[in-house]
Amino acid sequence: MTFLQLDNIKKTFGELSVIKGVNISASKGEFVVFVGPSGCGKSTLLRMIAGLEDVSSGTLAIDGKDVTYEEPAKREVSMVFQSYALYPHMSVFENMAFGLRMAKLPEDEIKRRVAEAARILQIEPLLERKPRALSGGQRQRVAIGRSIVRNPKIFLFDEPLSNLDAELRSQMRVEIAKLHRNLGATMVYVTHDQVEAMTLADRIVVLRAGLVEQIGSPTELYDHPANTFVAGFIGSPKMNFLKAKVTGADSATLQLSHPAFEAGSLSLTHLSAGKAKVGDTLTVGLRPEHLDVAAATPLLKLTADFSENLGGSTQIYARTGEETIIILANGRPDLTPGAQITAGIDPGHIYLFTPDGLAL
Repeated sequence: MTFLQLDNIKKTFGELSVIKGVNISASKGEFVVFVGPSGCGKSTLLRMIAGLEDVSSGTLAIDGKDVTYEEPAKREVSMVFQSYALYPHMSVFENMAFGLRMAKLPEDEIKRRVAEAARILQIEPLLERKPRALSGGQRQRVAIGRSIVRNPKIFLFDEPLSNLDAELRSQMRVEIAKLHRNLGATMVYVTHDQVEAMTLADRIVVLRAGLVEQIGSPTELYDHPANTFVAGFIGSPKMNFLKAKVTGADSATLQLSHPAFEAGSLSLTHLSAGKAKVGDTLTVGLRPEHLDVAAATPLLKLTADFSENLGGSTQIYARTGEETIIILANGRPDLTPGAQITAGIDPGHIYLFTPDGLAL
């Protein structure tokens, strides 16, 4: 059952079009992540769901009710911002209870809700502290707790972890995932960090310039990107791209040419081979983690540039003419800058895209 529905949502500021007709739906209890580069419209879209931005046109419904022009307080949503926005003069308890007091709930109910949220977030020992006595991660838990006590229909998160250091971000990702599992609530989460999107989401909405590029599970977007933008955005390190010329094509086989290919050309059996013709320039996509510098049958001949030792793996940067190829290799291969190396790949892991950037 659809719990959140956005139909042809548009947002303009004067003559500037920011959201250009977005259609998104989410089921009850689903964790949906909006991801995309800065300026793509993901936070604006979230603020429209919350009612903090007006909808220029389109329809927005929550739990079957049209809330397109409903006041924020009547939407039964709760939002966690990038900044913690805690009242510095109030204790943790008072910060979490403030919204409930404004709603004039009975004191016993306020205490019960705050105690339950504190238990879920494991911040019970912190209830009497002021925000200045808390770490960044603890402050973010308090901000999330302030949302939990309201029992909203939908939780909205606007880049809640961006102010935390790398280790805390990792810990809080786990905490938010656990929170979603325990509450079973519908959550919409905005981030520019595709690692957060991949680890948290049931489904990811990839946005670019106010439009939806693709919607799917993390696995679907990783394995079957709709275009080069999604392919390059989902996955870390990002996918490598090479422009290759089609030198032969029939209904089942493609022959591609590129100076970096070990044999000068690459022959692929491809289900969509018939859609390409001789003379076309296709984009070949190769994920760094799929390339193997120890492969018995090499595909690429490269010049090593430099490498980054990551402990259990090594990130190798290599060149083929003006193009850079990144390889994520197991262990610590001994490479000298300027050395000639080769890399192979399972043909099943080779992606092909049309001249317009669409998946072939």
